[in-house]
Amino acid sequence: MEEKNFFEKLKKRWQLNSLFQVVVVLLVFACTGFTVLFLKRPILGLLGEEARNSILYSFLYYLLILPLYQVVLLVYAFLFGQFKFFWAFEKRFFKRMQQIFTGKKDNSQ
Repeated sequence: MEEKNFFEKLKKRWQLNSLFQVVVVLLVFACTGFTVLFLKRPILGLLGEEARNSILYSFLYYLLILPLYQVVLLVYAFLFGQFKFFWAFEKRFFKRMQQIFTGKKDNSQ
């Protein structure tokens, strides 16, 4: 039995055409993560230092960073030529989020 490596498994799971495309997709995820990491402090700095250890701070962090991450992800996807893949990825993500909050399952798949 032949065992596939990590990149081959990702290629199959994500239905990509080449290993190069897998590397580019991983690069988009990495760039997005680093960018959001660098944007976190200035954005949340607007709340002030006294709010740093509060529950409100944590709540606002997730409330602000999640949409920011999605936008930055699509920007990098466009720049790296993978917009079609990531647009489909985003639609699946938001469909899952909708299912979580509404409690409804989509049986169309």
